[in-house]
Order: sequence, then C-alpha cells, then structure tokens
Amino acid sequence: MLLTLSTTHQPATDLGYLLHKHPDKALRFDVATGAAHVVWPEATPERSTVALLLEIDPIALVRSQTPQALSQYVNDRPYVASSMLSVALGKVFRTALNGRCDARPDLAERPLPLEIRLPAVPSQGGPELLERLFAPLGWAVRAAPIPLDPQVPAWGNSRYVSLELTGEVRLADALNHLYVLLPVLDDAKHYWVSEDEVEKLLRAGERWLARHPERDLITRRYLRHRRSLVLSAVGRLAEVDDTEPEALDNAVAAEQRPLARRRIDAVVAALVEEGAASVADVGCGEGALLRALLNEPRFARVLGVDVSARALEAAARRLNFDRMSDHVRARIELIQSSLTYRDDRLQNYDAVVLMEVIEHVDPPRLPALGRTLFGTARPKTVLVTTPNAEYNVRYTGLAAGAVRHPDHRFEWTRAEFRAWAGHTAAEYGYTVRYQPIGDEDPELGPPTQLAIFRREEAR
Repeated sequence: MLLTLSTTHQPATDLGYLLHKHPDKALRFDVATGAAHVVWPEATPERSTVALLLEIDPIALVRSQTPQALSQYVNDRPYVASSMLSVALGKVFRTALNGRCDARPDLAERPLPLEIRLPAVPSQGGPELLERLFAPLGWAVRAAPIPLDPQVPAWGNSRYVSLELTGEVRLADALNHLYVLLPVLDDAKHYWVSEDEVEKLLRAGERWLARHPERDLITRRYLRHRRSLVLSAVGRLAEVDDTEPEALDNAVAAEQRPLARRRIDAVVAALVEEGAASVADVGCGEGALLRALLNEPRFARVLGVDVSARALEAAARRLNFDRMSDHVRARIELIQSSLTYRDDRLQNYDAVVLMEVIEHVDPPRLPALGRTLFGTARPKTVLVTTPNAEYNVRYTGLAAGAVRHPDHRFEWTRAEFRAWAGHTAAEYGYTVRYQPIGDEDPELGPPTQLAIFRREEAR
C-alpha cells in the first residue's frame, strides 16, 4: 500500500520540516496492522517526494477477526488505500496533520503546490465519486479505472482506480483530506467505530467538512452508517453555519413584506385549510414557523425537529421557553432528528412541514427522505416549500448560476419541482397541488414554490 506526496515549492526540501521527517533518513513505524515505512525517493531544492509504504500482514489481520473463512486470507487489504493507510497517516504524520511546524510556522499556514499519488484506491462510486469528493477541496483530480484484466477488455473495470491529485493546498489540509476520505472511498473501516470517531471526524474536517457538498455522504461512510453517530456529527457540523435564517431568503427589496414572512403566512394558511390540529416542523431552525404555529390555538400539538442541537437551543430561547405559560408549553416539543432516517416520533401528526429544507438534502438522499416522510411517518398532509431557481436572475446580488445559500445542494426549476413532487405523490399514495409564494413574475414564476401533498385515503 503506497502513497507519495511531492512538492515543487522552493526550496522543496522544506517539506521535510513540515512533515518533521529528515529526507536523509528512512524510518519505520509499527502500526496495528503491520509496519509503516517513510522514505524519500527524491529530495532536491527543485522537487521533493516523500513516500509512505504500509506493509500489511493479511493473515494476522484475518486471525484477529471473526468469522475465520479461508476466502478472507485472499484479500485486497495489502495493496489498496483504505482506513489502514488513514490510521498510518495519523500516526506517522500526526504533528503535520495538526498543522504544527515550529521551524517554519509561516510555511505551515501557506498553500503549497502539492501532488499526491495513490496507485490503487477502492472507490464505491467509481471515478466520479473521487471528483465529487476532492474537487470541491481545491484538487485537480485524475482518476483512471483499473481494468479487471488488461488482456480481456470485455471483463470491464474493477472497483479500483489509480488516483492523482494536484493543487495549491495547505499541507495539513491535504493530509486531513486523505485521513477522512480514504475510508470514505472504501466505505469500510477495519476497526470498530465508536463515539470518539465523531471527534476525530470533526477535528480532521474542521476547516472544510461543514460546507463540503458531499458532507452527509462523507459523514455516513466515515462513521460506518451508525445512525446515532451520524446524527451527532451532522448536527454539530450544521452548527458551523451561523447565517441567520432570515438571511437565507434573498428576498427582493421591492416586496412590501419580506419573503420569509410571506412564506410563513402561506404555510399557516395552508395548514388551516387542510384542517391540521397537530403539526411537525422538520428543519425548524431557530423557530420562526414554530412561533407562528403557537400563535394559532387551533394547532393543539406542535413538534419542532432539527438535526442541529444549537438550532434547537436557539429556538427555545426565541420562543421564550422559560417564560411560557404551562398551557402553551404543553403544546410544543423540540427534538433532534434527521429526516433521512426513520424516526417513529414523527408519526401520528396531521401535517409535516418542510419549509426551505429539501434543498439542503443531497440528491442521492431524496429517496430516503421520501421513504421516511411519506412511507413511514405518513401524515395526512405534507407541505414542502423550496426556492424557484428560475427566479434567481431577479436577485441583483446573486451571481449567474449561483444558489441562494452555500449549503443548498440544489435549487429546482418549477418543472423539476413538479416532476419530483408528482413522482413522490404517485409512489406513496398522495395527491399534490401547487401554490406560489411571493410576487409572481409573468415569465419566471414566484420566488418560492409550495407543494401541498394530501394522503388519498385521508381526503
């Protein structure tokens, strides 16, 4: 298992200072799965390359696990980059991962021209996944699929690729990218994932993970899909974004009332029209809609749901929980949860609201959202609001092609929204109708679009 890291920074031998490894010395480190070797194939003022070679003992590795099957003795672990290489990186280059360099502190904070090569990387998602994971971090990605047999093209490609990354990146960031993303690419870890893995992930991803477009995928895979750990990590990552909810709207100044206020009024009116007495606000944020729901006595039971514990704390403060009357306090509950995971606490509500939430979900997770909301929770009514991407050209402060908030995974046109809503309604036995929110442009439609789903047997 081999990794090489090169730089053409002048003088290139400064790489030794940053890594705390002398280019004239070959080093060996014992790790749980074998031995890690650090050597320098080249170390000149023009270009320096450090190589990390991890020797795996596959038999000892299998013997430490159960069950013991003969087929396990023949495996890819000694040859491909995986969580074992990630652990070796953490041990061999621990100080560099933390961004410390007492000899060259200014250099440790500076982006450097770097080149990383990994001859064999497992990619559960193909070369395209490598682009999605590394390109947003400033890397130019060159990923070549490795054929199953070069002599038999008809067999196609294996799940392995050779990977080359080039870019101007801070060295500590580069190492942390690899530390997190190598096990993500493999979608596996060779050790038990416990609660301290959340801290490792947040520490390694402190400077970049919260706003990565594949944040949720990275978190799920790194934590081995353990639901409780994923919820904890995603909630804490969401707290990094301190943008006020009202700032996410990018409302047109010419409107007489802010778009955020119009949206809340439209949602409340739709809930009244549908006859809902109990409402769950999923992705409630700091509680703007919750306040409006509590102001309507007809809503006897209100649930605020968010993945961020910080947002829920802010909602409690905004709603003055400590000064609420017992009667009002009995009507509301706040819980931490994620809509892409089943949560039976969302059942038995007349209506569920996703107000400006769905665009924050990674598109591959939308089917999971559909199953959780329409298949399991299955309320009588579902309200979904989302930006109308066509209207974005009316915002003078928004660059062409940009989305309204950096955490938006997508923004739908009216046709795209209706296609998703229509398909979802048909799949789960709902009807759906649409309503504009905000001043409609005769060509581009409204700034916000609302879909009102109604369960067919509930009509």
